Amino acid sequence: MSPTARLLRILVFTAAVCAGTMSTFAQTPAPPAGVLPVPPAKLEPAALTAKFDDYLRAHAAQNGFMGTVLVAREGKPVLAKGYGLANVEWQIPNAPDTKFRIGSLTKQFTSMLIMQLREQGKVSLEHSLCVYLEPCPDAWKPVTVHHLLTHTSGIPTYTGLADWRKVNMVPHTVDQMIGFFRNLPLQWKPGEQYAYNNSGYFLLGVIVEKVTGKKYEEALREMILAPLGMNDTGYDWTKTIIPKRASGYMGVGAAIGNAAALDMQQPYAAGALYSTVEDLLRWDQALYTTTLLPDAAKQVMWTPFRNNYAYGWSIRTPSEASYGYTWLAHSGGINGFSAMIIRVPDAKLTIIVLSNNATVAAGAVANDLLALYFGKAPTKPAK
Repeated sequence: MSPTARLLRILVFTAAVCAGTMSTFAQTPAPPAGVLPVPPAKLEPAALTAKFDDYLRAHAAQNGFMGTVLVAREGKPVLAKGYGLANVEWQIPNAPDTKFRIGSLTKQFTSMLIMQLREQGKVSLEHSLCVYLEPCPDAWKPVTVHHLLTHTSGIPTYTGLADWRKVNMVPHTVDQMIGFFRNLPLQWKPGEQYAYNNSGYFLLGVIVEKVTGKKYEEALREMILAPLGMNDTGYDWTKTIIPKRASGYMGVGAAIGNAAALDMQQPYAAGALYSTVEDLLRWDQALYTTTLLPDAAKQVMWTPFRNNYAYGWSIRTPSEASYGYTWLAHSGGINGFSAMIIRVPDAKLTIIVLSNNATVAAGAVANDLLALYFGKAPTKPAK
């Protein structure tokens, strides 16, 4: 795979989405006939932790996994541990407080900001994008905020454009970034189709700045991070000194190398944040409360539209493959990093995987840990 193709694959590393829809998240849908929720593996907490650890150490040794993993039950960590190195050159190990770029996990924070502004009466999901963007192409007038949130706008995603891939290491302003796709025709009538789209979430960041009169990162800090005490999460500007920030890599063994550089204005509200597993557990637990958003608004945020994608979250409905539970999940990928969060509310289970070696997908690791939790064999065990 060429470096360009690999970069594109990483940047559009999307959430796992299953077929079908569900009408509301207000009441968890019942599993299909004959499918019952699977109980957790009958293991003592220490034995369960050891089972996770054995799997992850094997993955690290044999497949090059590097990162930090947190598995929590009822908000309390069953496992919180780093594997491999945060910095290969200095041989610094990963730890629960290591900061990783989280790529598209950023989208759930952007969607929360939009929903909070909706609660304040400053944003309408039904409004045209052009209410908030100047100048706005005529072609974008039918595109609503809802379409941006659900990847159904029809606006081409800039991370899929060859012209963008040629210059993604060069600093660009927000307006220059929009220029990559501003004059392109819509790919379909808004709302009719789904395709994962970084342009939509980039534009949602512009809406946040327009409505609040603040930079995206400032609004994020004031409206989400500070209220939750998420002091180890923020916008990952390359020039900023961020203690305990992991470096990103690709490859295994002697083939490991530094990931390609990227101007961090470019992922913006679609994928520019860093965080830790500990901070993301704070985020997860806050979503059980009304600290950030009333329950009714959260139901709107978690109601899928097309392809089981809601607002910054994929919703997996109960099935044998989901062990009979509803999941809320999202993955993320950005040069040298991958990330995954899986929330299983009815089981009070949270799995967070942050990796700084993009060769091993965090989503695959998270799914294997979920299988182990329910007493099943991993789908892709460490070799």
